[in-house]
Amino acid sequence: MALVVQKFGGTSVADADRMREVANHVKRTRSRGDDVVLVVSAMGKETDGLLRLASEVNGDPPGREMDMLITAGERKSIALMCMALHAAGVPADSFTGNQAGFETDDNYGNSKIVSVDPHRVRDSVDKGRVAVVAGAQGMSADNNVTFLGRGGSDTTAVALAHGLGADACELYTDVSGVFTTDPRVCPTAKRMESISFDELLEMTAVGCPKPAMRSVEVARAFGVPLHVRSAFTWEPGTWVLEEDPDMERAIIKGVVPDVSQAKVTLSGVQDEPGIAAKVFRTLADASINVDMIVQNVSDSERTDISFTVPLEDLEVATTTCEALADQLGFSGVMADPHLGRVSVVGAGMASNPGVAATMFETLAQNEVNIEMIATSPIRISCVIAERDVDKATVALHTAYGLD
Repeated sequence: MALVVQKFGGTSVADADRMREVANHVKRTRSRGDDVVLVVSAMGKETDGLLRLASEVNGDPPGREMDMLITAGERKSIALMCMALHAAGVPADSFTGNQAGFETDDNYGNSKIVSVDPHRVRDSVDKGRVAVVAGAQGMSADNNVTFLGRGGSDTTAVALAHGLGADACELYTDVSGVFTTDPRVCPTAKRMESISFDELLEMTAVGCPKPAMRSVEVARAFGVPLHVRSAFTWEPGTWVLEEDPDMERAIIKGVVPDVSQAKVTLSGVQDEPGIAAKVFRTLADASINVDMIVQNVSDSERTDISFTVPLEDLEVATTTCEALADQLGFSGVMADPHLGRVSVVGAGMASNPGVAATMFETLAQNEVNIEMIATSPIRISCVIAERDVDKATVALHTAYGLD
């Protein structure tokens, strides 16, 4: 008999019919002799509706009250999910993040898990019941309700699986697994049977939307096997493991398109120690996540520094850098929101020469200009024009034999 943590996202529990489907699936899982712990997100677009309502009430609401409001969506889901399970003949108990033992820091809106003590969840399971836990929430040391941020339910499920010593963590969503690229962009994309933690981490870092990158980081750190599956077809999905047993079959596992990035260029920066440190420390203090960074060779003791940031942070990043211009003595700040990124990921590239050459040749043949390049041992990313992202993705998918 196994213990399985099953997480269901907002689309999977969007209405009463979907909740009944989930309840029947849990019932089938238990009929095989397995114990189940559920983690559920807020229903459908519930969180978006709460955010919109908050903005109508207050243009700059306090973080503590925002977390109290947003986490109400998950509390609504767990109560209704338990009702659906009881109607299906499955005994169940609901737990908020605090009741499930999640202690977090007090970074409202995007808090981090400090510790998990799921003894109440374990007691419920030991009594033959299904524990239904609210995703993406916990309690700070000051006893304030906290929200883990977007994608936090995935992280809740993985942390809970580790805390309970579960045999697997199943992440159910509206897609049937992890694909070689975005099927909406490339119709020949294929679902992978398995992928390594390192490969999936790289894919989520450069734009693969599911699962949440934080959940993969936690799973990798604690060795929690993940199974990314569809809550609509119930078919087997993609297993995420320490090492992919099919690793040597393909040099590249996936091509990841991303149009959520923008570029900032600082021109005429003094080429001396401490300038870059001051710029990026100031950006970090403004909670701006900088990704790719390129510094040109200096000319007359001046240089240009370009970096990418999430598109939604572009305005703040630009304003922050403009405020530093006089202080640090650089001549200008330029912003470009019309950029995209395409990345190829695969552990096989570490032992196979020519991967970079194939990427650059393919982009050149398709008249795609490269503006920035970043690499890791298992990833190559190129910043290109936004209009070229789809074309580049399809061409690279073919070039690496993934069709």
